Amino acid sequence: MRTTLILPEALVDAARIASGRKSKTETIIYALEEVVRRSKVDALKAMLGTVAVQVDLAKTRGRGQTT
Repeated sequence: MRTTLILPEALVDAARIASGRKSKTETIIYALEEVVRRSKVDALKAMLGTVAVQVDLAKTRGRGQTT
C-alpha cells in the first residue's frame, strides 16, 4: 500500500540507525510490527494469573498408576 506521510526526518533516521534497517520503508515496517508485537505481549501480560490450571503430575508422568 502506498501512503504519503509527513514524518520528522531526524526521527526516522535515528530509528533506522537504532534498528539497523537499511531503508526508511524497512524502518517504518519494523516499527509498526514492533507496536503490534508489544500490544500482543501486553495483552498476554494482562491475562497473567487469570487462568487456573491444575495438573496431576504423578498421573501425567505415568506414576501413581497401579497395576
